[in-house]
Amino acid sequence: MESLLTDRLATLSHPQRLAVFRLLMRRCPDELPAGEIAEALDLKASTASVYLSALTQAGLISQRRDGTRLLYGVNLDTAREVVAGLFVDCCRGRADLCPPQFSDLLRSTSPMTDKTFNVLFVCTGNSARSIMAETILRDKIGDKFTAYSAGTAHRSELNPFAVEMLKSKGHDVSLLRSKNIDEFQSADAPQMDFIFTVCDRAANEECPAWPGQPVSGHWGMPDPVKAEGTDAEKRLAFHQTYGALHNRIMAFSALSFESLDRGSLQKRVDEISKETAIQE
Repeated sequence: MESLLTDRLATLSHPQRLAVFRLLMRRCPDELPAGEIAEALDLKASTASVYLSALTQAGLISQRRDGTRLLYGVNLDTAREVVAGLFVDCCRGRADLCPPQFSDLLRSTSPMTDKTFNVLFVCTGNSARSIMAETILRDKIGDKFTAYSAGTAHRSELNPFAVEMLKSKGHDVSLLRSKNIDEFQSADAPQMDFIFTVCDRAANEECPAWPGQPVSGHWGMPDPVKAEGTDAEKRLAFHQTYGALHNRIMAFSALSFESLDRGSLQKRVDEISKETAIQE
């Protein structure tokens, strides 16, 4: 067992192999094709293939064929074994020996109390998908949640098709503005209970740990801003995105927060994106 642990640690000791593993951990439970992994980490396809092979052989990630593609996902059982091997006494009831973020999680496994939850939707530019998600949650279930949105890249304008779509659905857009994620990572920012990424690029980026260790989820979907064709075809793309976000947000808001422990809640959040699809 010790030799297995040292082999896995040796595999992770390479900075770029570690970067691949961390990317797949961030995207868990998603499985990613090799091409997306290479693009996200700016690796040559051949180089990414070598790293993926090493991580697969070590059992740290899994490989699955889907048609002509190979999909890769983190192997959570092995990841837990590595952590347990390093912090073995944590698993014997000594949570005080774990890094603070781990011990805090161990203390917060009880159901979430009845309160108003802060929810942040993150995308790259905060011009369309995250703005729509913020607006839907605010207007549909605003008594239970306080909704925010932000982008990982600096943008300054809302997409006009997104604004038009929200107006057509009866939403108030007067207070909407594009925001950067830095605004929510300052010491005086509201502490988030949930963080959802709604585009793959934002989910792939490495961000600082959030205070309070919020429950996180990835609800990736195609970018309607990139839709081509006539204005009618572009509006259809925004309509589909709105429908998918609406479905996911309504499913999320219907969860029994008072009876689910943190682990069960995280599992349900992960399942929502697979259960809800873009609707015409």
